[in-house]
Amino acid sequence: MTTEQIRLDRGGGVRTPEFATVREDLGTVLGGTVVITGLAIDGWAHKNVITTLEGFFTPYHAVLYTGYAITTAWIVRMAYRRRHRFPEWWRDGWPYGYRLGMIGALVFALGGFADMIWHETIGFEVGLLPSFSPSHIVASVGGILLGTSPLRSWWGTGEGGLRSLAGVLSMTYAVMGALVMLNYGASMMTTAPTQEYEPVVGVDYGGIIDTPEEFLAVQGVASYVITTLLLTIPLLLMHRRRAVLGAGTALAAGVVVRLMVINEFPQPYLTVCLAAIVAAFLADIALVRLDAVRGADAPLRLPIAGALYAALVCAGQLVGLQLTVGVRWPAEMWTGIVVLVAGLGALLGGLAARPAPVAVRT
Repeated sequence: MTTEQIRLDRGGGVRTPEFATVREDLGTVLGGTVVITGLAIDGWAHKNVITTLEGFFTPYHAVLYTGYAITTAWIVRMAYRRRHRFPEWWRDGWPYGYRLGMIGALVFALGGFADMIWHETIGFEVGLLPSFSPSHIVASVGGILLGTSPLRSWWGTGEGGLRSLAGVLSMTYAVMGALVMLNYGASMMTTAPTQEYEPVVGVDYGGIIDTPEEFLAVQGVASYVITTLLLTIPLLLMHRRRAVLGAGTALAAGVVVRLMVINEFPQPYLTVCLAAIVAAFLADIALVRLDAVRGADAPLRLPIAGALYAALVCAGQLVGLQLTVGVRWPAEMWTGIVVLVAGLGALLGGLAARPAPVAVRT
């Protein structure tokens, strides 16, 4: 039994943890599906329908908070069902990974209450403002903690099959929730590489002059870095547990669904998003195959996974832009950004890897 599979009881002894059943994990994911659906249509409404004069009580919020209520009631029921083994079930009855989920439910409720006060006094945010609303940030953090309970459950058991499916979907919903705070930084929604960039050197100023093209290029590079972090970190966390075909694809598809719903499926972004999904699927196939050939304990497993996934997803987006509009960045930039995110993915993989055991000579 590993340290991930035990905990101390209040008397100081070691107790085998209580795990949720696969059905319970899938039920939590089903509730999370309602939450993330409400989040998507609420994001669409913020961008396309609602004015700053709207209040809190809207049909879009109704779906979101109904999903929250269903998910919270489901996990409370899970603890209550264990009351015959844990008389103080509200404290000790939570299955592995779900205690933090209940804390997340309380944080979400706090953020939701603050959001109601905010909207009823100030109004709805539009444009970039929803990403920076304090109440939205608090609610998003709470929702991520709540929604990733099946992920932690999967981590605790290490099982495959439906358990890993619940874990992957749970992580995908968490990434979609995090996108609430990072909509402005998604590389799928930038056309910066389609704009020509030529640095302007000012002799009179002794250096390069900052131009609108310069700022657009910087924004484009930053968006690829942000998206690499958003997708590669969760992929590596799941890959550290086990290689799951479709894990990276699900993450990319989750980001795509949220962005496309909010923005009503515009071109050339739709093609870029589809290319990113295809590239993520190719990365999934490669990662599963590498594990089959090299083994799950192979040296540099996670750095290779991080570099491969990040590079392919980034390259896929650039291919999508090339097919629709055409990439006009200099060769140094469009090739360099792929190498840059590959290096970042490798670095993240190195940070995610367990330290190698140190042999001590006696």
